[in-house]
Amino acid sequence: MDMALMMPKVSIGSNGGTMPVIGMGTASLSPEAMLDAIRIGYRHFDSAFAYGSEQLLREAIAQALQLGLIKSRDELFITSKLWCSSAEKDLVVPAIMKSLENLQVEYLDLFLIHWPLRISIHEIPVPNEGLHPMDIKSVWEGMEECQNLGLTKAIGVSNFSRKKLEELISIAKIPPAVNQVEMHPLWRQEKLVDFCKIKGIHVTAYSPLGAIKTSKRNNQTVASNLVEEIAKAHDKTSAQVCLRWLYEQGVSMVPQSGNKERMKENLLIFDWALSREELNRFSQLPQHKTLQASSFLGSHDLLLEIEEGI
Repeated sequence: MDMALMMPKVSIGSNGGTMPVIGMGTASLSPEAMLDAIRIGYRHFDSAFAYGSEQLLREAIAQALQLGLIKSRDELFITSKLWCSSAEKDLVVPAIMKSLENLQVEYLDLFLIHWPLRISIHEIPVPNEGLHPMDIKSVWEGMEECQNLGLTKAIGVSNFSRKKLEELISIAKIPPAVNQVEMHPLWRQEKLVDFCKIKGIHVTAYSPLGAIKTSKRNNQTVASNLVEEIAKAHDKTSAQVCLRWLYEQGVSMVPQSGNKERMKENLLIFDWALSREELNRFSQLPQHKTLQASSFLGSHDLLLEIEEGI
């Protein structure tokens, strides 16, 4: 079974582009794990300058080509992201050029604004005087230039609320193809997903397994128990249930795992479905966001504003 050929694709942007519905997150993966993912059938890789994963993905791609697992880079869908320190119009093209150099590729398939803010002091956490609102109009002009120059096939955003998207859409010559946000059964993003569908913006879910119990929080335990119950009924894993739920919402997803068996399992979600009753039970779960930007950038009023609605 060639999982790469069987993978459904979603349309993104207005130029006829497509993207495999399941990608592999790379934030903490080794080149060996990325190579395993290619061997198993993953063709969509979600990287970012801030992850430090571009060079590691480059190593995996080079090995995959050498081993004949892929015939050319064109078989892959590669995403990277503009980090906040380059969120100024004149820095956008140099930033994507750096990502292309890190990856040793001639173009990206998708280039995203990582967060809608600008950082001028490179410390973590960022001091108050180093965090600024992003000038969406000028930065997006830089993103559009990247696409017009052929450096990326599509452009989009990450962690954008409906309010930020409305601001962007009002000035964009090329509308955003994708909005990548945290999404899982415990953070369902119904209003944002509905808005994006109306506007023709595809949603990609990061942290797609956030409803699986990773702490003692009550609502995560409730969600985890429900996911486990449904998984048992379908003879599937909890991760497969979460990913299938996302697929049925019409979004793509970028789970991350360095475990080869889990990598394989996460692709086996297309030949079964959740029942209407099961979907209704998911819709009643209490909501809990797992990733807060303030946890790594520091506590700032601007971050609270940005996180409202995502």
